[in-house]
Amino acid sequence: MKSPTQLFRAADGRSLFFTFALVSSLFFLWGFCNGLIDVMDKHFQQELHLTLARSAWVQFAHYLGYLLMAIPAGWLARKTGYKGGIIAGLLIVAVGGFWFVPATHLAQFWAFLLGVCLIAAGLTFLETVANPYTTVLGPDRFAAARINLAQSCNGIGWILGPIVGGIYFYGQDASGQSTGSQTLWIPYAAVAVVVLVLAVVFYFAPLPEITPHADRPQAGEPGAPAGSIWRRPHFVWAVVAQFFYVAAQAGIFSFFINYMTTEVPSIPAAWQGAFHAGWLADHPGGRSGLTDQGASFLASLGFFLFLAGRFTGAFLMKRWAAHRVLGLYGLLSVAACGVVALNLGWVSVACVFLSYFLMSIMFPTIFALGIHGLGDDAKKASSYIVMAIMGGAILPKVMGAVGDHYGMARSFVVPLLCFGVVAGYGCLWARLSGDRAAAATLDSTH
Repeated sequence: MKSPTQLFRAADGRSLFFTFALVSSLFFLWGFCNGLIDVMDKHFQQELHLTLARSAWVQFAHYLGYLLMAIPAGWLARKTGYKGGIIAGLLIVAVGGFWFVPATHLAQFWAFLLGVCLIAAGLTFLETVANPYTTVLGPDRFAAARINLAQSCNGIGWILGPIVGGIYFYGQDASGQSTGSQTLWIPYAAVAVVVLVLAVVFYFAPLPEITPHADRPQAGEPGAPAGSIWRRPHFVWAVVAQFFYVAAQAGIFSFFINYMTTEVPSIPAAWQGAFHAGWLADHPGGRSGLTDQGASFLASLGFFLFLAGRFTGAFLMKRWAAHRVLGLYGLLSVAACGVVALNLGWVSVACVFLSYFLMSIMFPTIFALGIHGLGDDAKKASSYIVMAIMGGAILPKVMGAVGDHYGMARSFVVPLLCFGVVAGYGCLWARLSGDRAAAATLDSTH
């Protein structure tokens, strides 16, 4: 087995671990922000009396920021380098975070949506720059493992986000009245302060512009860039696969609270002692179930499994080809969502959590496979793969509409279909890339 330090070893022998660690802090940041977003929908359903489909405008605003800013972010990264793109993104996130202070006083849905969109616009810069940057901070054959490892920091942020969201979005005063509408701004203002500090750190930190390694495909070799990136099938289908993956992820994350408060079977009395008193309530029909706050905190368990999936995924991809692991996890995700849609009681509940583990590797792995062999065009390709995140704006509304009419369990048919596309991309990647030699090398590296 190779030494872990080889993951971050440059072609000239120097260690790039410090740079990798610094950039990985950005993954924690947007994981935390996404974790807040994913438990926000139910807050607006209650405070503004919205349907599931209408509350999905939160996701639409979030992913609209990615669509609008992905191309400008890629352009800025090419013009100013990795550091310029990161600092610009941090400053935009700060503006969005501080906007939540007046938005809370306005108490209008559009004002909150604007703040969500601004933060997402800043995160777009960070994702467009940081994702491809992690893939070049060491040997090519470990690119997928490195990006999955960095995205593990994203998973840590995603665990903490729902906990903080549960405290400030679903808090209650001594009389039992909701305080969420008054305290929603607090975590966002805190994020704004933190990112300003990070912007200063990145301004002074050395962030090398990495040139292509000698082991990357050169012109005329298998996997080398040939003309427009849109003539590279493995890149084009990465954009498609990423669109459907983020669609599935956003739908499951957004409606987790709705599922846990409406579809979970009655919690047995013997189990109730394991829950905080404020996490349980009597539901119609005499069913003992979770409150919104209880489900929000329970979402952190899902994100813990998401984080575990990232770490184990990085481990697996040091031993097996990334596209094979992606194909397998995609097929298992299809099966898990099918069991949820069948509404088989606690088995279906377990499969909701299993889906968190299985989907964990998909975003970074699709990203790494999509920019494989593109050399200097990777930054441009990164912009389009990040734009594909727009799937998270569109499909959750479909899932919400299905949930409104047929129940949350049946709505999991939507992510089931999306995971089918991801599974297909993983299984067909070697053929799409035309780089069977690289696939064979990845299979036999260890």
